[in-house]
Amino acid sequence: MKVGLLLLAAGSGSRFGGPVPKQYVEVQGKPLFLYTLEHLAADSRIKVVQPVISEGDIRFEQMIKGQHYPFDLRKPVSGGAERSISMQRGLNAMPDDVELVAVHDAARPLPSPELLADVLDVAERFGAAVPGLPLTDTVKRVDAEGKVIETPDRNFLRAVQTPQVARKAWFEKALELEEGRLHLHTDDASLLEAAGFEVHVSRGDIKNRKITTQEDLGWLESQLLARGL
Repeated sequence: MKVGLLLLAAGSGSRFGGPVPKQYVEVQGKPLFLYTLEHLAADSRIKVVQPVISEGDIRFEQMIKGQHYPFDLRKPVSGGAERSISMQRGLNAMPDDVELVAVHDAARPLPSPELLADVLDVAERFGAAVPGLPLTDTVKRVDAEGKVIETPDRNFLRAVQTPQVARKAWFEKALELEEGRLHLHTDDASLLEAAGFEVHVSRGDIKNRKITTQEDLGWLESQLLARGL
């Protein structure tokens, strides 16, 4: 199956802070999102990468000049205020012959070859997949006042990551069925679930970490130094 990947880089990075969105912050002399693209190149099944950026963002195209990848890196499209809107606009820009779509956060710069291979394998087999990690902490469900309502069995819980992958036709149908409720979906899998599609969990990777805070940036720098990057 031909795989296309939506690279979501439209976030403002409000929790990260600073004048530059986190995906463009320089780490070891290079913008963070370039590490993401380099690691995505590890799986040859990814043939197309469609960036989704903020309206009026000129940094992406400036920073990508002179870079070369084994996939077709397409001209960015502008996203929306909600993740699902950004995903929808990116999906509309995908070539017609793409059969499987992966959606990945630009601020997750270290997806391993093993993680990419497993999530694509599971999605090809079942139709949709997300990488997930078992939880080590006990989780409590609480009400608006902080009172504990339930302690779910953590053996049946996973912390999910990206890329989240599904058949292109499934994403298109889910967006159609959930029109008007797109703002309720904080990840791509929840959109599929609400539309009635089954999503399977592949193996996550603790190093497939989303850079959200300054502390995360320090962690990334240490990882890159350890790898000699």
